[in-house]
Order: sequence, then C-alpha cells, then structure tokens
Amino acid sequence: MTAVAAVAAAAMGAVALPASAADHHPGRAHAAVYISGVQYDSPGRDDRSNWSLNKEWVDITNSTRRPVNLEGWTLADEDGHSYTFRHVRLDGRSTVRVHTGIGRDTRTDLFQDRRAYVWNNDYDTATLRNDRGRLVDDVSWGHHRGHRH
Repeated sequence: MTAVAAVAAAAMGAVALPASAADHHPGRAHAAVYISGVQYDSPGRDDRSNWSLNKEWVDITNSTRRPVNLEGWTLADEDGHSYTFRHVRLDGRSTVRVHTGIGRDTRTDLFQDRRAYVWNNDYDTATLRNDRGRLVDDVSWGHHRGHRH
C-alpha cells in the first residue's frame, strides 16, 4: 500500500504547477475552457531575462471535443495587467501555454511580449474572461488561495 501511495504522490507531483495553484476551486467542476496550470514563480533568479520571463506562464485548456475561438478573451492579474487573445483557436482537448516574455506564437505557446513579470510570487489571481467580459475561470495563490474574486 505504501508503494502505491508513493507512486501516486510522485505522479501528482509531476504536474508542472506550484502546489498552491493546483488547488483552485476545490469541488467546482471544470468548465469547457479553464486555467489548468500556473507557473507564477519562474525557476532561478528573477533577473527579467527573456528566458526567465518565459518560464512564468499560464496554461489554458479546452476539455471539449470542439474548438473554441479565444478571439477577444483576456487573461489578467490582480494588478490589472491584461493579455488579450488575438487570432487564437484552441482545438478540442488541447492546451495553450501563455508565457509572459517575448516569443513567436504557435498553436501551443503564446507570448505576452512583456519585459517585466506579471504574476506575483507571494500571492495573485489569474483571471480568464471571455470576449463578453464574463468570468470563465480564475486561480488564486498565496493569501487569496481558495477565495473567489
């Protein structure tokens, strides 16, 4: 039994997001499109290099079989930094990673093209809204963890 528990714990630890962000909205069923992961504290020193900025990211997942047009959707933090999705179609059962730094957009990776960090390491909330401004999902960490905004 202990070996099984250890394997299960190792598998859960393989998820690429901080544990505090993994626990968003316990008991709430995922919507068709949701925030599936957040790396708010990029590994290493916070030196504002493009490499470090791009290690800070948010994953957006479409759990349905149908593609979703994300045109006009926004991803924002508590301080009002906002990224607007442009010409993005998220295929069914797929994920797109939104990096903070500069890069070339692909089907799986989008870049905010910022030269400064967006997500606070100690606490923050990532909020995803549709093109009508309606809340789709949010994830909080730090002292806000588990609270809706």
